[in-house]
Amino acid sequence: MIELTEQQRQELSASEPYVIDPQTREEYVLVRRAVYERLRALVEDDTVLATGELVDRIMAEDDANDPTLESNLYER
Repeated sequence: MIELTEQQRQELSASEPYVIDPQTREEYVLVRRAVYERLRALVEDDTVLATGELVDRIMAEDDANDPTLESNLYER
């Protein structure tokens, strides 16, 4: 596990926090651990329909709690 620098921590507040490995140019998308754990459970689920429905619910919950999303700004 690595500890974030202040600049990296600030970058996480972006609506889509992407990172690039400067050596391989491989791109990554950063997600909170709770979201990762829930998505990981989806991968282990054999039911495609259940997986799609769960992804929709997880993303809706995550978006609803994301203060940086423009749609959430209008609800306040």
